Amino acid sequence: MLYYYLSTLIEDYSVFNIVRYLTFRGGASLITALLLCFIISPLIIRWLKSKQIKGQPIRDDGPEWHLKIKRGTPTMGGLIILCSLVVSSLLWADLKNIYIWIVLYITCGFGVIGFLDDYLKVTRNNHKGLSAGLKIVLQFIIASIALVWIYNISLGQLAGLISFPFLKDVTINLGIVSWCIIASLIVVGSSNAVNLTDGLDGLAIVPIIIASSVFGLIAYLVGNTIFSGYLNLFYIAGTGEILIFCTALVGAGLGFLWFNAPPASVFMGDTGSLSAGASIGIISIITRHEIVLAIVGGLFVLEAISVIVQVISYKLTGKRVFQMAPLHHHFEKKGWSEPTIVIRFWIIACVLALVGLATLKLR
Repeated sequence: MLYYYLSTLIEDYSVFNIVRYLTFRGGASLITALLLCFIISPLIIRWLKSKQIKGQPIRDDGPEWHLKIKRGTPTMGGLIILCSLVVSSLLWADLKNIYIWIVLYITCGFGVIGFLDDYLKVTRNNHKGLSAGLKIVLQFIIASIALVWIYNISLGQLAGLISFPFLKDVTINLGIVSWCIIASLIVVGSSNAVNLTDGLDGLAIVPIIIASSVFGLIAYLVGNTIFSGYLNLFYIAGTGEILIFCTALVGAGLGFLWFNAPPASVFMGDTGSLSAGASIGIISIITRHEIVLAIVGGLFVLEAISVIVQVISYKLTGKRVFQMAPLHHHFEKKGWSEPTIVIRFWIIACVLALVGLATLKLR
């Protein structure tokens, strides 16, 4: 909206020509989301505390110190991220760009599911909200609509295509049905993997910021004919605009981290984690970098795998591989302090992001 208004002033004031540049609008989007977070966070946190008498319900099987410190902290802080992210994106993005609307649709759709889940947890004073089956069904429905949308606007060979990092010109065209199924699994899997990672103060939000930064850069490169040609990437017109969304998510994430840093004043909850994870997943699909997502978001993958391994092992053998799943709780049980776990996991996320970026050139 602000982008369009400033664009109308270019003929009279040449200085406003700067809004044509994605890099400028990306920076403006980041700063806008960050400032919005700082403005609305105290208001939302106060409101959440007034509505959530007992705060976020905590699992009883966790470490004792975890139960004492975390109990009573309000959840649904993802509302802060969503409000800042959506407003900033609407202000600075080109709203004629279809990809912006697809990403916003996925983000808000999964955000609503997360909000309902958080709301039920709080009102019932139980760590279980929506049933797992219902959540998954709703997620697949929302994801499938977006993926059919993407498939229909994809041009020629790009429709239903999956490419491979490190391998030049190696692709697989799956067709609409197979591609939609796999792509839906990626979006839903990404969303829930981020959700599983969100268990300690600041643990999930920094890897979200890192992944958003990487995919903002990828979207910019893929949407630029010169850079995509040089790096031998598929050129997909219009994806560069996704940079505005990604920088808004980075700004919102940084603002949220201010209040989520230990000891957290508010938890992200499913409202934030499901929506952020889904948005990163859909961006990886739009840019045809789905496999790179598994590298950049490797920390989320490890957390999800730890839960899957734990469940399978317990059901088949009656034994647990980890003292507690997801993985960060295993290290809690082993006696690692919360800051140690969080910072080491951040380091892992940074390293994996660099490896993911390296794939852009090594092909």
